[in-house]
Amino acid sequence: MIVKSGPNCYIRPYTAIGNSCHVGNACEIKNSIIMNGSNVPHQNYVGDSVIGQNCNLGAGTKIANLRLDKKNINTILNGKKLDTNRRKLGVIMGDDVQTGINSAVDVGTIVGNKVFIGPGAMAKGEIKPYAKML
Repeated sequence: MIVKSGPNCYIRPYTAIGNSCHVGNACEIKNSIIMNGSNVPHQNYVGDSVIGQNCNLGAGTKIANLRLDKKNINTILNGKKLDTNRRKLGVIMGDDVQTGINSAVDVGTIVGNKVFIGPGAMAKGEIKPYAKML
């Protein structure tokens, strides 16, 4: 397994990182799966999430994993609202997703393959494959 990690990164327990990944400076990854070829380069937080293959999170991308009211997290799948029965859940992200700098992803978000989330954008709910959020 080849994983490059930068200074001051914190990879917490129950995290799996695939081959040819990069976790950069000042990142924290908690209880998540990062699949092969994905990059979490610098100043990112990924918690309780699944990141697909060949994804790239822009600097400062934050993934929320806990509701402010600490209730169960709901998600949307195929237009239907579902209770996940989980208090903590970040994102389920498909393959080849890119986020711009300082983007944010809300709790329980499902992101399809080849989605582009632009700089400063807030992603939430269900984002279909090939979508562009600017």
